[in-house]
Formats: sequence, C-alpha cells, structure tokens
Amino acid sequence: MSKGATTKRAILDHAAEVASEVGLQGLTIGSLATRTELSKSGLFAHFRSKEALQLEVLRHARERYIDNVLRPAVAEPRGEPRVRALFGRSLAWMRGDILPGGCPFTAASMEFDDQPGTVRDFLVSDQRDLLDSIAQVFRTGISEGHFRADADPEQFAQDMLGIEMSYMHAHRLLRDPKAEDRARKAFEALLTATR
Repeated sequence: MSKGATTKRAILDHAAEVASEVGLQGLTIGSLATRTELSKSGLFAHFRSKEALQLEVLRHARERYIDNVLRPAVAEPRGEPRVRALFGRSLAWMRGDILPGGCPFTAASMEFDDQPGTVRDFLVSDQRDLLDSIAQVFRTGISEGHFRADADPEQFAQDMLGIEMSYMHAHRLLRDPKAEDRARKAFEALLTATR
C-alpha cells in the first residue's frame, strides 16, 4: 500500500470513528481536520465535499466489514458453522472490535432513512447486499442439511439482522451488560426454529 493510500485509510478510520460519535451529518471536514491534526485544505483535496466524505466513510466501512466479517465467515465450513461465524463476527463489528466506534451503518441508517439522496441510496443498496449475503450463507446451511428445506433464507436474514440491531441498541444506548448474552440466546432460538 502506498503512503498516500495508507494516509487516506488512516483518515477514513478516524472519520468512521467521528461518524460513530456524532453521526454522518455531524462529520465535517473541519471536525475531521481537528481529529487528525491535518489541514482542512489537505482534507478537502481528498474529499471535495461533505457528501463525498460521507460516501467515502461508508465505502471504507463496507470494505472493512467485508475483509473482517464476511470473508472470514465464508472461509468457515459450509452450513451452520458458517452462519455461526457470520453472527459472531457481526457482533464483534457492532461492538467496535473491528472498526472503532462500532457499526457506522446502523447510525447512518437512522439518520438518512427519510432523506433522499446519494448517501441514502448507498445505504439502501449496501443493506440490501448485506441481507442477500446473510441469506446466501444461510442457504448453504439448507443445502448441507443443517436447516429445514422449507426454511426461508430471506426471513432468516431479516431476523438475524434484527437481533444484531437489537444488540447494538442494548449495548450502545442502554449499556446493558447482558446485551451480548441476550443476543446470543435470541440467535440460538432462531437457529433452533430453522432446524
């Protein structure tokens, strides 16, 4: 990786962290300049606008998610082990173990759910891709005989993502020390219902 690419990646890591604290709307080139101790003009040369910065943060977060959650999960044996790996790595993502501050998509989805535009369009596409990925991983479990043949992969994907979103809410907002235990119990109940 070139020095420029390394610098930009570090900037985007900081930007994702700032966005997790103040939201994508609160992320500005000025706030990022303060956090990174770089000049506004230098950051402007990288991003050109607030919207471009927001989109770059989301693209960067998606790449980090794919590299640290999705790829390692699909490297696991097909079927239930792969589904379990995806869920476990997703919880780590939500906790902030992989990207400081946790999942930027969750907060951004709430911020932009009713705001038409490029950022919302990106989020919608990205979340649909995520649901498709979860459903596809679940389908391998059906084909391996780990889950019922009539189980609905799209319903499973929605339910699993719902557990993750609920975990994020309980963990981040409510600071519930039992949030992860409850999420894991809900996930086990979901798996049991599909066998």
